[in-house]
Amino acid sequence: MLLAAEAAQASASTFNGFDVFVVLFTIVIAIGIVRLLVAPKKNIFAIGFGGISLLVFLIMDAVMVMSWMGKM
Repeated sequence: MLLAAEAAQASASTFNGFDVFVVLFTIVIAIGIVRLLVAPKKNIFAIGFGGISLLVFLIMDAVMVMSWMGKM
């Protein structure tokens, strides 16, 4: 009984429904930064804020993928 419970726990997926939204938000932020950098009139504050946001979301994506692979 204990072995079956342990085996079920070991094979349980760490995928969460929110993970899809994290990846989508990362893509949207990256598109926004590219559009800000290409724009003729640069908004330095928006570029900085978007850059920090993109960095945070990229770190979240890396941690999320590492947890999928069982590295964390």
